[in-house]
Amino acid sequence: MTGQGQQVAASQVGAAPPKVSYSLSGGIIARLAELKAALAFTSYQSGFLYMLGSGSQGNPQLHQSGMPKPMGLCADGPGRLVLTAGAQVMRLENVLDADQRINQTYDACFMPRTIYTTGQLDAHDVGVQKDGKLVFVNTRYNCLATVSQRHSFKPVWRPPFISDIVDEDRCHLNGLAMRDGKPAYVTAVSKSDTIDGWRDRRGDGGVVIDVEKKTVICEGLSMPHSPRWHDGKLWVLNSGTGELGHVELPNGKTKMGTFKPLTFCPGFLRGLSFHGGLAFVGLSRPRYQRFEGLELDQRLKDADSEPWCGVQVIDLQSGTCVDWFRIDGDIGELYDVELIEGFSCPMTVSPSSTDAGTLITIEQ
Repeated sequence: MTGQGQQVAASQVGAAPPKVSYSLSGGIIARLAELKAALAFTSYQSGFLYMLGSGSQGNPQLHQSGMPKPMGLCADGPGRLVLTAGAQVMRLENVLDADQRINQTYDACFMPRTIYTTGQLDAHDVGVQKDGKLVFVNTRYNCLATVSQRHSFKPVWRPPFISDIVDEDRCHLNGLAMRDGKPAYVTAVSKSDTIDGWRDRRGDGGVVIDVEKKTVICEGLSMPHSPRWHDGKLWVLNSGTGELGHVELPNGKTKMGTFKPLTFCPGFLRGLSFHGGLAFVGLSRPRYQRFEGLELDQRLKDADSEPWCGVQVIDLQSGTCVDWFRIDGDIGELYDVELIEGFSCPMTVSPSSTDAGTLITIEQ
């Protein structure tokens, strides 16, 4: 891996490494160190959960851990992560004390401690409620769901335009924004109530829905993803146009909110995390057989730009990209992005790896 003269150390467990090259801006590792954080992101295409941090000498360190179709990722307080992964939803716990290191490098080691087998639900975004219960977007069944001790899942909410909990990806429900410890907003590619109906509405059928009120509050979007509540605003990625922006919520004068774009990023956008005045945005190279005809294609041509795969750091005041991490080669798609605060160089353990069986820790 290279980036403005930097060498990036990489390690991975649990799968054969794809043929890729990595590059990064000269300031991203120093920025993460200043924030006392590392950058995590998922790729269901590669089957890896990635952790980008700073090594013992301040050098970039990328750890890759094999996971079954990793998608939605969220931090559940310090030292705990939740991941949707194929037919599973899992909690990962940091098993290291503050003064412990693995290989004199990693200051956190996230082990999969609780794994719920849900079956193939095509689960997307995931969150943790105030009471500790998990809630995730069950895309295949068009609803929000939680885990069950006995069954594959328990539905907890569905959009007002979905007539039943049925095994048909009708609207492609995908994104979840938590607020005050409960689900607040979701995104869907369309309001379709027929199997696979969303594919015919990719250009402008996207909506944002208020969970509590069960009402559509913003429409006319193109494949929206990753709604997040930050600093008093509802942020959304309008993926089909390559735009990061926020939704001006409806008030007494308006029944429908308005999407206000902040900036264009050269890629199909999925995955969004914040720290203060910075947004960490995931970019993917479009699958043109599925995404052709979207406004994103023309925006890229107008900008004379090729689509990216990676993460861009956006200044929310200026809308400019101030740092970045880029992936080229076999990996072209990311799904989620999360900041791992409080650690400079974390790692994860694949549930199928040898380390999952041999790394033993004891609670004091």
